[in-house]
Amino acid sequence: MLIREAVAEDWPSIWPFWHRIVAAAETYAWDPDTSEEDARALWTGPAKRVFVAEDETGRIVGSAYVTPNYGGPAAGIANAGFMVDPDHAGRGAGRALAEHVLAAAKADGYRGMVFNAVVETNPAVALWTSLGFTVLGTVPRAYAHPRHGLVGLHIMYKPL
Repeated sequence: MLIREAVAEDWPSIWPFWHRIVAAAETYAWDPDTSEEDARALWTGPAKRVFVAEDETGRIVGSAYVTPNYGGPAAGIANAGFMVDPDHAGRGAGRALAEHVLAAAKADGYRGMVFNAVVETNPAVALWTSLGFTVLGTVPRAYAHPRHGLVGLHIMYKPL
């Protein structure tokens, strides 16, 4: 699997799975009705370093970004977002993207990475834990999940 920095021309391949994932309202605390224009700004804004994962045919099957979570003296703590096309889940793209982004963040000088709102029912919690993230705390009943009702949002952290 090839992981590379995204270019502007990649967005049309990212948008369909981005929209599908956010519209499902199961894993991201973003408005399920986010427009394509707003989605592009959220995912590829100027402070974000964006990556894509390509399968053996060159098809983009996932994307991730890394960005500072805070500013000023705390700018050494990164934040990241990850999405894998649901039609390609379970084939290692998420883990490959995560390992790549963690290495890139460390190389860029970040001291740690924090996720601010991980839906506790998100299957990716197991991935993050296996990669060394810990749950610092959980905001109870913070997320209105369409199947599970009100569930918590984890705040997760990993030193780099």
